[in-house]
Amino acid sequence: MGERATALQASLDRLLESPGVTGVALIDAVTGLTYGVAGDAAQAGTGTEACELAALICERLGAAGAVGELESVVMTSTRRHQVLLSVDRSAGDPLLLAAGLDRDRANITLALRGLGDRAREVLA
Repeated sequence: MGERATALQASLDRLLESPGVTGVALIDAVTGLTYGVAGDAAQAGTGTEACELAALICERLGAAGAVGELESVVMTSTRRHQVLLSVDRSAGDPLLLAAGLDRDRANITLALRGLGDRAREVLA
């Protein structure tokens, strides 16, 4: 594993320190390619699913006049939260940070803020 891959994995592992976060994945928002996963990969979701969902939501936002404004998507079930954060980067396609959260242990507002702040670390 190269130095860059090791740094990416370490950054993703740190995301698991957020209360209730059980799995995270860093995904190319255009191709669905998953760059890295930490924790329970099944809880983070797959790259293809996340990419398709984000594209659909972006399409609907664009139709409503909010082109390029997707920041995050939160889906909630009785036991879990699934979060997708759009992460812009200076070069290349945008990324998605997908995270699975245990609903009983996570404060969704704090988790969104923490994941957003830490997403910038992943790209550093």
